[in-house]
Amino acid sequence: MKDLLNTAYDPEAFRRAGHALIDLLADHMGQMATRPEQPVIDWQQPEAARAYWHAYEADADKPEQLFADILKNSIHLHHPRYMGHQISVPAPMAALTSLLDAALNNGMGVYEMGQAGTAIEKVVVDVFNKTIGFGEASDGFLTSGGTLANLTALLCARQLKSNGDVWTEGLKERTAILVSEEAHYCVDRAVRIMGMGSEGIVKVPVDDRYKIRVEQLEQCYQQALTKGLRVIALVGSAPSTSTGAYDDLEALADFAEQHQLWFHVDGAHGGAAIFSAKYKHLLKGIERADSVAIDCHKMLMTPSVATALLFRKGQDAYATFSQKAQYLWARSKQEEWHNLARRTFECTKLMMSLRFYTLYKMYGLAVFEQFVDTLYDSGRQFAKLIVAASDFEGAVEQPDANIVCFRYIPEGDLSDEQTNELNRHIRQQLLEDGRFYIVSTQLRGKQYLRVALMNPFSKPSDFEELLSCIRMVVSKLLENA
Repeated sequence: MKDLLNTAYDPEAFRRAGHALIDLLADHMGQMATRPEQPVIDWQQPEAARAYWHAYEADADKPEQLFADILKNSIHLHHPRYMGHQISVPAPMAALTSLLDAALNNGMGVYEMGQAGTAIEKVVVDVFNKTIGFGEASDGFLTSGGTLANLTALLCARQLKSNGDVWTEGLKERTAILVSEEAHYCVDRAVRIMGMGSEGIVKVPVDDRYKIRVEQLEQCYQQALTKGLRVIALVGSAPSTSTGAYDDLEALADFAEQHQLWFHVDGAHGGAAIFSAKYKHLLKGIERADSVAIDCHKMLMTPSVATALLFRKGQDAYATFSQKAQYLWARSKQEEWHNLARRTFECTKLMMSLRFYTLYKMYGLAVFEQFVDTLYDSGRQFAKLIVAASDFEGAVEQPDANIVCFRYIPEGDLSDEQTNELNRHIRQQLLEDGRFYIVSTQLRGKQYLRVALMNPFSKPSDFEELLSCIRMVVSKLLENA
């Protein structure tokens, strides 16, 4: 019988496969940049894809073929016409650190299992906190995505703002959280996970730019009190996922301070603007938040997933989880930054700090500023094309960020539902065609096409070509009607 263990762990086989993979990926990135006619996605129906991979036979002596087939059947974020979900186009050096992380596999629950990654994470957190404007008492950690970061922050708010010790005694009252109706769905999910039910999320209306209506906060707050709810927290979106609209964080901070609420900023997508002199004004007031979540894998050039959860008062980070695990932390103090499992859901955690840290040390913070500026500038350029086009309309005239919602408006007398159906059809046809990748959303009953301009090498010519492709889709549809 073949010695499979020695084969699987053979360093020379790893070297050969590694070189082949790096060559494959480097060639792919180069082709994506220079050959826009290549598809962004080779669309397959789910069952067809499942059948393909179920029947797939890999050759252990030619792993590069498996790599190539996975690449071919994946969506290509490095393509300048990828304009879909808010997932970063990873910088190659950050991708290499993911390989390093995977090879070392230093689970970071306790310091001794990941001393380099743990210390580097503390450096990364300090960089974020200093850039936000938090003081020396601030702290935080990285965790596996914005959903988990927001949940952890709100669990902390529940522990510190509820009556009694929720962790040991459970909830003694009905509690609620104030949040924009345009907030990411993970906030709603977090509230329900915490056992607060549908009444526990108090949604505040938004204005015509999809920002939280600050003047409605007091009314929503009082209505919650009338229902017997104790409001413990206020969440600001920076920005909202659907439209890229930043809430007025300064006004939210004032309200939270007035009512002694925990103020959390969900900056998963746009918190990265703290690194931009040009766009940091969108985050005015963030330095007054109790906690902030910022995804590195959205606007900071790193592979998925890594989210910084930051606390203005560092000791608050320890409030969420307070159980003891003596086999891990015997005779240790309660607050130890270097034993990360005290503060995170993960007991075993990736060395996710390596990705941001590598880019920071190699290129400085200026690389993040250029990335944010380029993408946010692109959002404005795309929106100008929409404003100038008589057959399109945008959800807002000038977006805050690199997220633009727009819709095709046909000539003639179509109903709202017919126009909605037309835009749904456009999106599906673009997906199946594969030359562009965009998504869609619904705002106030209207179906919008939506781009998140995540590739810094997308050009105005790509935006113009997208609109041309949409017009062609509509033209073919009318021909076949």
